Amino acid sequence: MSNEAALFLRQFLSNPRDVSSVVPSSRWLARAIAEGLGPNSGRIVEFGPGTGRITHAILEAGVSPANLTLFEMNGEFVQHLKTRFPGVTIHHGPAQDAPRLLAPGVSHVISGLPLLSFSGPLRQDILRAAFAILAPGGSFAQFTYADRPALDGEELRSLGLRAELGRKVWANIPPARIYRLYKA
Repeated sequence: MSNEAALFLRQFLSNPRDVSSVVPSSRWLARAIAEGLGPNSGRIVEFGPGTGRITHAILEAGVSPANLTLFEMNGEFVQHLKTRFPGVTIHHGPAQDAPRLLAPGVSHVISGLPLLSFSGPLRQDILRAAFAILAPGGSFAQFTYADRPALDGEELRSLGLRAELGRKVWANIPPARIYRLYKA
């Protein structure tokens, strides 16, 4: 087992609700959620990077480390990310801090947070934070292990958002579905 997988498993065992999976996202899911990003993508924010599988795919797509900001609550993950991704801005705190710490105009927010395991009000607070920093036309990408977005139709309407169905990544364990949310 790799050091990254061992770290992820330890964190899952100590706090399964917040980590929500026994294994990190697969490289296939990471590449799928980072699809379309590149050197001209502008500022990108990632919520809940964990051990950095998606972070790596974002950088591999050509996004400059200077244009990538991470928000991670788990202290051990934060230390791992700081070592693994020099030049990337990493905030040890919740996604909801993003509007306080970042200027608006972010092109994309990518979330690895287990939103379906969070309460409705917490999910909505996280989405409000994301859309407070997103530029007009910006997107919020989320993957889920369920075949529905992290917010139901009423929650989406109340926040003025719409969801677009993305790819299903069968090679991920468990298989995951990507959704992209936009201002309605």
